[in-house]
Amino acid sequence: MSVVILGGNECMERNYKALCRDYKHDAKVLIKPVGGVKKKLGNPDLVIFFTSCMSHKMLQGAMCELKGQDCIIEHCSTGSLSALRKVLEKYA
Repeated sequence: MSVVILGGNECMERNYKALCRDYKHDAKVLIKPVGGVKKKLGNPDLVIFFTSCMSHKMLQGAMCELKGQDCIIEHCSTGSLSALRKVLEKYA
């Protein structure tokens, strides 16, 4: 399963990827994407938004790009590893 994580903390990027690797998922973490996110998102199976760690403009732009795609979208209010673990366990 391919996972895209939008938002989060820069210092936690490696931990996000390691946790996804533990659940046998390929992860792409976009903390602060510069420019359009359409090319960077690709065609993921699961998209996780850490809403407390991202701007509204980034959230709205990503939601517009994901419209019409067949993927699961999850919103987490915090960018913690426990919140990510909870989402990954839900879809593992």
